[in-house]
Amino acid sequence: MPSKTSDSPITQFVNCKILRDHKLQSENLWVRDGKILDPQKLFFDEHGYADHRVDCKNQIIAPGFIDVQINGGFGWDFSQASGDVKTGVYEVSKKILEHGVTSFCPTLVTSAADVYHQVLPQIEVQNGGKHGAGVLGLHLEGPFISRNKKGAHMDGHIRTFQSGGLEDLLEVYGSLDNVIMVTLAPELDHGQEAVKALSQRGVTVSLGHSEADLPQAEEAVEGGASFITHLFNAMSPFRHRDPSIVGLLASDQVPKDRTVYYGMIADGIHTHPAALKIAHRTHPDGLVLVTDAIAAMGLSEGRHRLGEQDIEIKGLQACVAGTDTLCGSIATMDMCVRHFRQATGCSEEVALEAASLHPAKLLNLKNKGTLDFGADADLVLLDQNLHMKATYISGEEVWKK
Repeated sequence: MPSKTSDSPITQFVNCKILRDHKLQSENLWVRDGKILDPQKLFFDEHGYADHRVDCKNQIIAPGFIDVQINGGFGWDFSQASGDVKTGVYEVSKKILEHGVTSFCPTLVTSAADVYHQVLPQIEVQNGGKHGAGVLGLHLEGPFISRNKKGAHMDGHIRTFQSGGLEDLLEVYGSLDNVIMVTLAPELDHGQEAVKALSQRGVTVSLGHSEADLPQAEEAVEGGASFITHLFNAMSPFRHRDPSIVGLLASDQVPKDRTVYYGMIADGIHTHPAALKIAHRTHPDGLVLVTDAIAAMGLSEGRHRLGEQDIEIKGLQACVAGTDTLCGSIATMDMCVRHFRQATGCSEEVALEAASLHPAKLLNLKNKGTLDFGADADLVLLDQNLHMKATYISGEEVWKK
């Protein structure tokens, strides 16, 4: 006599194209207890059936989007020293649901040590739900970066390593609890030691805001680095005799069992469509879409605050006020997915996986970024043009257009 694994209700998504095994397939999707079910086991082992059905009307179901670099949004800046940062994270997590983001890494730009000490304890890892997208951990972008490639980061807060890596990190950040990623410049004195120390603690190391040449970048990868922060931006440019960090996309020094991932801000501002296409064709499996969104995402044109600087929004461009220095983006993740597809001519599957599967692999999230059996049922429902229709976390509808 077959036994039922769980008495929890089963939801069946019907009339849908689901993204599985890198292809959109006309199949039903079954969910129970927040996980994706294997229908054959359900039918033959349990004789199970659906308690609820969702008619997707021939639309696309893909894994929920994961944003590994987002500085804030909707008026909230995660780098602002405040006793109310938790409220800001909550508000942003709630509003990015309508853009398909089911998990994210709140990101802090280069800041003073007291800012980290005040802000970091307030942001905790948490699961997503109706309250908002899940928090995977903090992404600390700086302050151990190159002054010559600081971009919009505050010069006065940029630091160098003094005592050999980990000690400096703990002195500035206070703690690495709930930190999932750190962006640094590996060419700094003791920078390679910091790469190894962070990697050994399970923190993803990203190379960015850096003047590193290719050998220095390759050494960092050997030490555990696995990501490049907003490729092409705030780094030495690609040259045919010194391809810089960009050269990692085609380096033969990267171990065969390793993948170097790279973030792309596909907002039509930060990266020319030709550069986006070159990067994708060179290393398609490593491309991770990020928003690099700032507090002004979701707000009107004009002046806003980013960390300790005034920034100005004109159209889709965000710059340090009074300059032409880009300081982040105001694009949403679903916009980035659509622009990436349009700019590169890639398939819907490729565009969707760049915002889901690839960031999940980068962060070693085994149960996210995929619709495989047993994975978390974090889903997005989109029309054929990749416009958002609904968002689900653990199989529960958390936003609907």
